[in-house]
Amino acid sequence: MSVETIVLVAAGEIDDVADRLAATTADIAGPSDAEVVLAHVLDETEYETACNRLNFARGSEVTPSDIVERNAAVRDLGDALSDNGIDVTAYGRLTNGASRGQRLAELAEEVDADLVVLGGRGRSPAGKALFGSTAQEVMLESSCPVTFVRAA
Repeated sequence: MSVETIVLVAAGEIDDVADRLAATTADIAGPSDAEVVLAHVLDETEYETACNRLNFARGSEVTPSDIVERNAAVRDLGDALSDNGIDVTAYGRLTNGASRGQRLAELAEEVDADLVVLGGRGRSPAGKALFGSTAQEVMLESSCPVTFVRAA
């Protein structure tokens, strides 16, 4: 199986795992010359707040991808991958009543992803049996393999 498209989930609090996400994704995408899709899902409140914070004019055609491209964590991940010669595109989606995990799995299908990479924090001993709800849902709903990168 060749890897041509990787969806890298750039959502939630990824500061403690961002470097590992970028390194893992670069290790996979580099040798196969795969494109990386940086994915982030916003709920309607987050979208409206971001539009206001970024001073977009009311009524302007602002897509979720426009918002995501300006997200610092997304930009940092994109820069780290681009510095390794990897083609990166940012995609934003609204929840539109669905869960974040469901929307991320749908996006992976939409871009015909060969792999989804996502990260999460370390858990307490009791919590290690379960991933976060978004990560778990992406793993269960995705039509392609999923790689989970745990924070150091």
